Amino acid sequence: MKIGLAYALEGEIESILRTTDAKQLETVCGVAVYEIAPDVLAYVGGVGKVNAAMSAQLFIDRYHPDWIISAGVAGCFRDLPIGAMVLADSFIQHDVDTTAVGDPIGFVSTVDRVEFPTSDVEAISALLSSLGVEHLTGRVATGDAFISGGSRADWVAETFSPVLCEMEGGAIAQVCLRSGVPFRCIRVVSDHLFHPSQYEEYQANLPAAVAALNRTLAAAMDIKE
Repeated sequence: MKIGLAYALEGEIESILRTTDAKQLETVCGVAVYEIAPDVLAYVGGVGKVNAAMSAQLFIDRYHPDWIISAGVAGCFRDLPIGAMVLADSFIQHDVDTTAVGDPIGFVSTVDRVEFPTSDVEAISALLSSLGVEHLTGRVATGDAFISGGSRADWVAETFSPVLCEMEGGAIAQVCLRSGVPFRCIRVVSDHLFHPSQYEEYQANLPAAVAALNRTLAAAMDIKE
């Protein structure tokens, strides 16, 4: 079984590269692809929905994974501690709006849905619990904006009731749905949308948060250092 780990940033993947026998396989269209362990690959696709969609499809076409995991950090709508693990059970895209033609908010045409469920949530949750990893399951909101409080954050929270907000997962979920590839996502809290200095909080916590996440992923997939 071949697993693909999808990251947005080099800073999110570097700790798992450093602590495993990872080797870079190639860089295609700016997407760096690594072998982390036998049948465990990872790539850095870039920030935002277009980068996420393009890199996911490129990875699927070239490597034919059995499933993809979106990994990395995210902003949190709730008062969860920094470093808290969230297993996504579904995604919405908060910046998709065709309500003017009668669609519900967040409705994605072609696939004709608002919500994109993830695969095997109960099984992944049980695995994390067996490893002693405390985690929460919940919805994640994706959009092409680093939202930092204010009326937009209030609207996303009230409209979709997500736990987290980030910029890639919903696009990867859509690509995986259309390509027939099961999709999972584990994100770690790096910042809070209503923190008065959210971006500074994000910068300060990114290294430790992703290191904790990558240790969890390595343990879940039995990758030895």
